[in-house]
Amino acid sequence: MSVKFESETIRRGVEKARDLLDGESIPGTSGKRPLRAAIGTAITGGRGNAGTKGYLAAYIKQIEENPLRTKMLTAGTLAGAQELIASWLAKDRNKHGNYFTSRVPKMAAYGALLSAPVGHFLIWLLQKVFSNRTSLRSKILQILASNLIIAPIQNSIYLVAMALIAGARTFHQVRATVRISFWKVMKVSWVTSPICLAFAQKFLPDQLWVPFFNLVSFVIGTYINTVTKKKRLAALRKKHFGSAGASSVGGRPEDYPPMGPPGSIGPNPPY
Repeated sequence: MSVKFESETIRRGVEKARDLLDGESIPGTSGKRPLRAAIGTAITGGRGNAGTKGYLAAYIKQIEENPLRTKMLTAGTLAGAQELIASWLAKDRNKHGNYFTSRVPKMAAYGALLSAPVGHFLIWLLQKVFSNRTSLRSKILQILASNLIIAPIQNSIYLVAMALIAGARTFHQVRATVRISFWKVMKVSWVTSPICLAFAQKFLPDQLWVPFFNLVSFVIGTYINTVTKKKRLAALRKKHFGSAGASSVGGRPEDYPPMGPPGSIGPNPPY
């Protein structure tokens, strides 16, 4: 959804607010905050959606009309936000003292240009294979196919991308990252993906599967990313200042040389 579209809908909502303030109420709302209700209603689909989950309805509409673009924007935003939030929680700053490191836009680019298109295609393929098959056996087979075929493909792509973002420049460094981290990431996928897929099968329409998996991955990835950053900073401080100063001496990762091959930052979306 473009900035121009958002500005236009906000303008229309503000214009309509005057009529609402004069006594006209929005169906399905309490009327206690008519200006905010008018703007929100205009942004999220007009008066026809008043009283409903407007933002969710507008998002679903965008996924139905522009599925790949919406998924790319969603995955890119979540991936960049994950890196930024994890840097803030771990106190991982760049040489200028900012949490908005160069990895934030790189992660956003990975989410939008690689993770979302790959996930979109693989989920489409999985849903096509199991289309109109609702038996318990089919659902179990779908979960197995996701964990044994789709998850390894996505996690391998994820680890290669993370190695390159973390600074790997040779085939040996990339291979070392994949070899060291692959089974760790797969274990996370095998724990979370059956639960997520079972939930999606039961409660979500097909077009919401990828955004839902991205949201789950965002929460898990932010946690693992934060823990990984803290461990890395602690190891760097211990190496340069000894165990006595490891917990008391601050600093940025750029203050110290890199240690070994880059590792995993967090789990890839499980599907």
